[in-house]
Amino acid sequence: MGQIVDFLNGIIWSKALVYLCLGVGLYFSIISKFLQVRHIKEMVTLLFKGESSKEGISSFQALAVSVSGRVGTGNIAGVATAIALGGPGAVFWMWAIAFLGAGSAYVESVLAQIYKEKQDGEYRGGPAYYIEKGIGWKWYALLFAFSTVLAMGFFLPGVQSNSIAAGLKNAFGVNIYITGAGLAAFLGMIIFGGVKRISKVAEIVVPFMAIAYIIVSIAIIAMNASQLPGVIALIFKSAFAFEPAFAGMLGMAISWGVKRGIYSNEAGQGTGPQAAAAAEVSHPVKQGLVQAFSVYIDTLFVCSATAFMILITGMYNVENPAGGFIVENLPNIAIGPEYTQAAVESAIPGFGNAFVAIALLFFAFTTLMAYYYIAETNIAYLTKNGKNKWLINVLRVLLMGATFYGAVKSSGLAWAMGDVGVGLMAWINIIAIIILHRPAMRALKDYEQQKAKGLEPVFDPERLGIKNADFWVEKIEKEKQRVRVSK
Repeated sequence: MGQIVDFLNGIIWSKALVYLCLGVGLYFSIISKFLQVRHIKEMVTLLFKGESSKEGISSFQALAVSVSGRVGTGNIAGVATAIALGGPGAVFWMWAIAFLGAGSAYVESVLAQIYKEKQDGEYRGGPAYYIEKGIGWKWYALLFAFSTVLAMGFFLPGVQSNSIAAGLKNAFGVNIYITGAGLAAFLGMIIFGGVKRISKVAEIVVPFMAIAYIIVSIAIIAMNASQLPGVIALIFKSAFAFEPAFAGMLGMAISWGVKRGIYSNEAGQGTGPQAAAAAEVSHPVKQGLVQAFSVYIDTLFVCSATAFMILITGMYNVENPAGGFIVENLPNIAIGPEYTQAAVESAIPGFGNAFVAIALLFFAFTTLMAYYYIAETNIAYLTKNGKNKWLINVLRVLLMGATFYGAVKSSGLAWAMGDVGVGLMAWINIIAIIILHRPAMRALKDYEQQKAKGLEPVFDPERLGIKNADFWVEKIEKEKQRVRVSK
């Protein structure tokens, strides 16, 4: 199986996808006049506005669900992998894809809001919905939906559970089979409760764990403050092959930085839009800006925290593409969460292994919850003209099985399978948002004009010439009827 997965990765993760992700993010950033910088204050303000409804969740809950999908093992084990295979310079390229990717995250999330639907009393949306309604390619929408169910239900869960199992074994000696069984059982208890329960759990767990993790990283950086300028210089020089030790790794730095950056922040992959569509907002741009900020939370905050802890303590290896190691500070240590555990443990003895294992448990477990919700949304799309309860139950069992399987298998196979899932979705979704980005840009201009007039922005797709935004057309008509009746 490993050979098949490696073969697929070689095709999917060619240089074409790496540079496509960077190029598309740059293009969206330019045509939006770098909204990720201009509207950063608005992003933070919108985080705490809006409330949930019977049909939808609040902006913050939607953010929490999407961040729970983004902040996972990629932030702890993924950063270690990027450094080990791409050198310290890979961290810069993770930052680059996060900054540019915020533009892609905005576009896909706004499109999800514009073309969302109300199904079975809940808001549903995402790439499959906006591909069908916005482009009119039903076959392509079905391709994305099938690919997403496969990726979220089978390929990706193992990465999260494998890292949890490795972290708990390293810190507490817990048998990987016990961890796998426990994760599958607890996951089942939550996902059988649906999106409302998922959003409630994510709303509490994600901010708490992310803040605690960042506080610990700041403490470790402060303890080694004198080394910080050297580490920052190492990252930038390595990113552009100016550091002699890593001069021959420029291509690897870009490739692994972008690859692990996308795996972590998921900008352009098509996962964030599912949660974005579920939010109750008056204008799609509101949630688009919130989702763009979630990329910052993931990479610029949490991934950076991990990178600085690893590099500032020197607890990492860098493999030589030609064989052997360029840097080998952790002999006989496999690439993964053990790097981060070693970094924190070296700074705070007796604390690091356990803390990182617990952080990884919460980060990765909430990611598994998000995977389920994303897969469920695409099953809802595939079966929206019929009953899907039995198929959703099959998905739940499949996800629990994949979680257990990943926990007990090798980390190499788990990560390779995860990369297949991420790359497959990214290819399909990025092509779609390139074709369909104009409605998202019209919505941004409309939002900015209404804000400039001191208005609370309200979305009217027909006024903007956006077709097939049926949910919003019906919403406006219902509001007009309500006003007429009240008079």
